[in-house]
Amino acid sequence: MVDVEYCRLLARYNRWMNERLYVAASTIPDDERKRDRGAFFGSIHRTLAHILWGDRTWLGRFIGTPHRIAAFGADEHPHWPDLARERENADRDILSWTGVLAPELLSSTLEYRAASDGKLRRLPAWVAATHLFNHATHHRGQVTTLLRQAGVDPGATDLPWLPGVVQVVD
Repeated sequence: MVDVEYCRLLARYNRWMNERLYVAASTIPDDERKRDRGAFFGSIHRTLAHILWGDRTWLGRFIGTPHRIAAFGADEHPHWPDLARERENADRDILSWTGVLAPELLSSTLEYRAASDGKLRRLPAWVAATHLFNHATHHRGQVTTLLRQAGVDPGATDLPWLPGVVQVVD
């Protein structure tokens, strides 16, 4: 089982990587961000929108505020400034949630209706919390590839590069 500190670390990493990818994506024209590059969600924009949808959907399950946008959210925010603003808001909300997260929640069972088929599901809450962060990391990996295809270097993406994580000793 994961603990509260794990979730807090990944919330910080989540925000840091989202900030970096949005800065990188902002350097290319809107039509290039929206160009279908053959990824699962097609474009950089649609993949970033899906990550946001996933974060809002999973966070909503934890805090009791369902995100009622149809699966899978790739077209929820068609305008770049709106998508970027909502990303910042979601990152703030995830950080706030992990800031008050209690171990008892992680050891409980999460019950929710799946966006994909509407079926009632139950799983350990710690698995759902792990998935919230893993899902975003998975799709951000796709975005880094799409950015590189567009000629943009997103820079270091590994967790040890998160400021304050690694201590250099020589």
